[in-house]
Amino acid sequence: MIDPVAIDIVSAVLLLTGAMSCLLGALGLVRLPDLPSRMQAATKPQTLGLLLILAGTALRVELESAVTLLLVGLFQVITAPVISQLLGRSAYRAGTVRRELLVVDELAGKMPEERSS
Repeated sequence: MIDPVAIDIVSAVLLLTGAMSCLLGALGLVRLPDLPSRMQAATKPQTLGLLLILAGTALRVELESAVTLLLVGLFQVITAPVISQLLGRSAYRAGTVRRELLVVDELAGKMPEERSS
């Protein structure tokens, strides 16, 4: 049998680490200069923070509720990169991404020709 105090300590560490990751992601979202950087801050630390919070919460609840938390985490891991990709591609097409700052521009050859009116 696992000591309940050890479970409480591990749960608290996971919850606090997850909250700290979410806080850092939020700070990055406010402080970073351009859209691609902000998207990084909005997705990766937030996803990691949510997963840590869900893991910390799963240690404190019954097994049936922990399975639900697992599904929430899985949904987040699946949807966050897709939404980020769609948002980045839309911003690129709209011209709001400063292309001179990109290290690699994989969309440059795939974009349709701009129509002149």
